[in-house]
Amino acid sequence: MDQMAALELRSVDLQSSRNNKEHHTQEMGLRRLIVRRGQSFGLQLHFNRPFHFGTDYLTFVAETGPAPKELLGTRATFSLTQARKGNVWSAFDFTIDTNSLLVSLFTPANAVIGPYTLKLEISQGQSHSVVHPLGTFILLFNPWNAEDDVYLPSEILLQEYIMMDYGFVYKGHERFITAWPWNYGQFEEDIIDICFEILNKSLYFLENPSKDYSQRNDPVYICRVVSAMINSNDDSGVLQGNWGEDYSRGVSPLEWNGSVAILRQWSARGRQPVKYGQCWVFAAVMCTVMRCLGVPTRVVSNFRSAHNMDGNLTIDTYYDQNAEMLPTRKRDKIWNFHVWNECWMIRKDLPPGYNGWQVLDPTPQQTSSGLFCCGPASVKAIREGEVHLPYDTPFVYAEVNADEVIWLFGNGQAQEILVHNTSSIGKEISTKMVGSDQRQNITSSYKYPEGSPEERSVFMKASRKMLAPRRASSPFLDLLGSGGPEDQPAQLQLHLARTPEWGQDLMLTLRAWRVPDRVHSRGSISLAVRFSAQALLHQGGTREPLWRQTVHLNLDFGKEIQLPLLLPYDNYRNKLTDEKLIRVSGIAKVEDTGRSMLVLKDISLEPPHLSIEVSRRAEVGKALRVHITLTNTLTVALSNCTMVLEGSGLIDGQISKNIGTLVAGHTIQIQVDLYPIKTGRRQLQVLISSKEIKEIKGYRDIFVAASRAS
Repeated sequence: MDQMAALELRSVDLQSSRNNKEHHTQEMGLRRLIVRRGQSFGLQLHFNRPFHFGTDYLTFVAETGPAPKELLGTRATFSLTQARKGNVWSAFDFTIDTNSLLVSLFTPANAVIGPYTLKLEISQGQSHSVVHPLGTFILLFNPWNAEDDVYLPSEILLQEYIMMDYGFVYKGHERFITAWPWNYGQFEEDIIDICFEILNKSLYFLENPSKDYSQRNDPVYICRVVSAMINSNDDSGVLQGNWGEDYSRGVSPLEWNGSVAILRQWSARGRQPVKYGQCWVFAAVMCTVMRCLGVPTRVVSNFRSAHNMDGNLTIDTYYDQNAEMLPTRKRDKIWNFHVWNECWMIRKDLPPGYNGWQVLDPTPQQTSSGLFCCGPASVKAIREGEVHLPYDTPFVYAEVNADEVIWLFGNGQAQEILVHNTSSIGKEISTKMVGSDQRQNITSSYKYPEGSPEERSVFMKASRKMLAPRRASSPFLDLLGSGGPEDQPAQLQLHLARTPEWGQDLMLTLRAWRVPDRVHSRGSISLAVRFSAQALLHQGGTREPLWRQTVHLNLDFGKEIQLPLLLPYDNYRNKLTDEKLIRVSGIAKVEDTGRSMLVLKDISLEPPHLSIEVSRRAEVGKALRVHITLTNTLTVALSNCTMVLEGSGLIDGQISKNIGTLVAGHTIQIQVDLYPIKTGRRQLQVLISSKEIKEIKGYRDIFVAASRAS
């Protein structure tokens, strides 16, 4: 009998289209193979003759990283068998069809993620082997797989936290929360490559590439690397932060619509940090990267967020007798809002009970193990005050739980405590609701109800742990037990008399009434109230006062005074930041005792609103006319207006348009034709920016149908 001809590989079909659909990666494209770990995928090999199991030996080799080694988990060698052998690299479940071989490959649920090369070694008996390249594939985390550390057992949640490529970032102020539409765009075809570029630019990779690759099976490790790489404080990270007001060398953080333009610019310009980002931009870009890699991720906003650098769980704020909020040299601040991420994963490095959502914060605030990154910190650990658990839990705990102490400052020193707030920090913690455009308040996942016995008990536990290194006594622990300022003889409140709109005078009302106290009992009192208004900065600071007023009141017991206050538009016209926030402060001095009281009101000015209408049913490849309408409701013209449209699946990249000057009181109508690219739920984001107002934003949800045969 003639010896059988040597088995030779003629071609290979990686079956990218079928595999990608089964692995929930079809949105990234069907031209190349992108699969998730812990799940098998098929390929078809075409030979010169039929394959004979038992005499033809096939060995597959998968490799990733710069110096693949089996010991490091970056190289796997596995032979064709009839059945899978457990959670290990396997080739199995094959079907012979004349000269073709259909075979399933399995990657373990703890495999290193990344781009792989796949080779096939063919041998017969003792004869020498021949190696054939089969191609490349990308391996991602698999939250659909129960063996993966990022497993999320809910299809509804997976559709939101992995598959949804748009969403909202919540900004503004706890009483004036604004939903900002954002294009995550994690499935745009080049984004996955940029995500791995980011990992390959990290300091961990540059210091020890093989070790770095070997740890890429661990979502905790990947999250920390990405958290450090989204900012550029230590490395060639994606974004450069800028909390000043000069953005002339780049793009204002307010003028980004989504992550795709930022990531593409970083990659195209030789991995130079993109200018500029602030917290919501950092967090939104990290959400894109983590969802792309396969880690369930959401963007979370914390209103009145403490930046407690010295770890003492108090933020001190100072006012002078003229009600002016004073700058402080201390780095401690209360940000109007701060935005971070939560990623879903098992924490094998922690005791049981701390799996699930973990805080990751890519905004560069303080170093962690020498780099500007933060997390993962277990949300459950934050709620229970377990601040000793890694990573960076004390810092995040303080962001949502610190106490605020407001002091009256004079003659070079703090003179008296005006307010000790135990519940003013960590308000309205928010994220996008699953399957909806609504906002979800998730404050209760971070802490027990303010003032409840559980909340104070957890706070004292965390305080003892965080303040223990400072020895037995601390001014803060003494303050906690002191009960704060004494009873005040009056109550003061500031209210808005009408909706505040940018370009209009602001109308406020001061309400004041007597309450009994130990000194005055029920007698009348005289108050001198000094008011100050200042532009409020995102990071919690203020500018010079833009308005002052002093009023004198006589308060009788049982009577309430309501006093109108007018803050003219001309006073704030050129004095505000892009956020358009004003803090009105009042210090009331009781004339016969010298004691002081504080009243505060933060005002967010409404910009004009956009209207976006779509004329007809949206279909892939068919012109879709969009009507955008903006009325300038201000008393001044909007100059140098530009419009940017973005939306993954609707637009390839961005559409930009200069629209000139919009005169006060006038309406502009713009028509744009889109040619949708992908089916399914999509979101169109529209930003109109002018010299006067940087952010007039709108969005429209659009369902795109498959094209009908003409």
